Amino acid sequence: MEFAYSYHGSTAVNNQGNNTQMSFSPDTKRPPTYFIGELRKSVAFREAISALHDVVVSDLRYQPKDKEAYKEWAKQQEDMEWQTVAVQQQAVADQMTAIREELTSLNSINYERWRPYYQAREKFRRYVWQKQLDFYFVFDPVITIHPDEIFFECFSQDESSYGRLGASYEVFKNINEFACGTTNIDYSAALYDEFQKIRSYKTTQFQVDPSGFEVQTTHEETFKEVKIDLPDSWVRGFLQVSSAMSLPATTFDLHPMDIHNICLILRRNKEKKGPRSLRYILEPGQPIKIIFDPWNTEVICWRSPYTGHNSQEIRVWGRRRIHILERLIPITQKFTIHLLGTGMPSFYVADLGDMSFTLGLSGWTANDWSSSGNFDLMAPRADVDEWTQKIIFDALRETWAETPASLAQRLGLSQTAVLGALGAYTQAGRAIYDLNKQVYRLRELSREPLPMERLRFANEREEKATRFLSENQVQVSSVTDSGSAFVLQGTVREKGKTYAPNLTIDSDERIIKAECTCNWHQQNKLYKGPCEHILALRMHHARLCQ
Repeated sequence: MEFAYSYHGSTAVNNQGNNTQMSFSPDTKRPPTYFIGELRKSVAFREAISALHDVVVSDLRYQPKDKEAYKEWAKQQEDMEWQTVAVQQQAVADQMTAIREELTSLNSINYERWRPYYQAREKFRRYVWQKQLDFYFVFDPVITIHPDEIFFECFSQDESSYGRLGASYEVFKNINEFACGTTNIDYSAALYDEFQKIRSYKTTQFQVDPSGFEVQTTHEETFKEVKIDLPDSWVRGFLQVSSAMSLPATTFDLHPMDIHNICLILRRNKEKKGPRSLRYILEPGQPIKIIFDPWNTEVICWRSPYTGHNSQEIRVWGRRRIHILERLIPITQKFTIHLLGTGMPSFYVADLGDMSFTLGLSGWTANDWSSSGNFDLMAPRADVDEWTQKIIFDALRETWAETPASLAQRLGLSQTAVLGALGAYTQAGRAIYDLNKQVYRLRELSREPLPMERLRFANEREEKATRFLSENQVQVSSVTDSGSAFVLQGTVREKGKTYAPNLTIDSDERIIKAECTCNWHQQNKLYKGPCEHILALRMHHARLCQ
């Protein structure tokens, strides 16, 4: 999937003794989006934007060791041993020893000749890694300017971590002008080093440069054209994160020192065997307890009582990604944790006062957001006609951010219809759910509409569910309404077999629990989203209710 960007020059940083000017270059092909202001809380912003950079460079995928040199050496040794065994006469053995010594000498001379090349290659690799990190990245960060805040979004290299930094206008002073909207910004790797130079005694001006949208005349700097061929998984991951954030979750607060203790234990210990999970033990009215496997180390969060009503034990994996939050500990008032369930995604929201930092983690590091979880299938999916969807989207465009309940009341529509429309726009990359303020926000991920036929499905489950419906293979056997949720039970026939899915849907049309007798669900549960039989039953019930 190719994206074309046009930047008016490059992002620039001008450092002087008593002030710093940061000018981000926006994509000129998108609607005018700009901001000019002066940082009020410069140090806190420096730490938060640096944590966002840690998300960008994060890559915890398993990197196997390069054993080619060892294998070559072992093969040579094996050949030598067999040749030695084959030699029976002492004279031949002495001759082989002399040849071997000569060969060793020749190999040493050959290595010395190649040493400058090896050193230069290693030096260049380190230079690229330290100075030109943008060689490794394919997606410029997304910045969105709203009437109440500015927020950045980014994705990690391994596509398992998502970062969002939201800064309210209280973070700035002397705001000159701004225009709301979403744009990609030219975020060069060298900018990270410049962020580290921000100090409280220096005036720092922050701007998304509006000059990129002015009419170009002669003798001005030319536009920089950038064309990036993005993998579908990168964009799909953004959509899946947005859908997962709108799902029901177990929520609780942790003191910053509790996050410090988590990072401290992970720094001091190294796993040599599994399980490598983090267990949250939640008892109503009791301090939250965290157990680290496989060491069975226990941390009691005395400053953080669990205020929920049900006892739970939730396990999460990929815990070393939490180190991204370390830099935020000194400036954070509290961390709000959102856990979707055991083995499911988790979100860590740092309350930085006038800023918030959201870290979204997939179920585990190897289970990236794009290919292994269809969380959009669990989001509200009420059928809403295109005209109603447009009315809801236009209403959200007026306010830029609003709760579903407020939108429903203002438009005189049911909250189910509003949630269904907002869910559709979220899955299309045109809106996002803000976990910090619990509102939906307008955010156009791309300038042109995304090719949803390529992005929505990472597997064939929904396609199969649609086929079951067209072939009349789905039946609803019972519907039990408990007031706040209802339980569906039914059967789905596939290739001569009959499966018995059942699912629980809450009042916001979200799947909160599901079971099926098929082999795929028995192996994966809901870790990778619902199976095609659960989805078909849900779709069939929705059609019956129309």
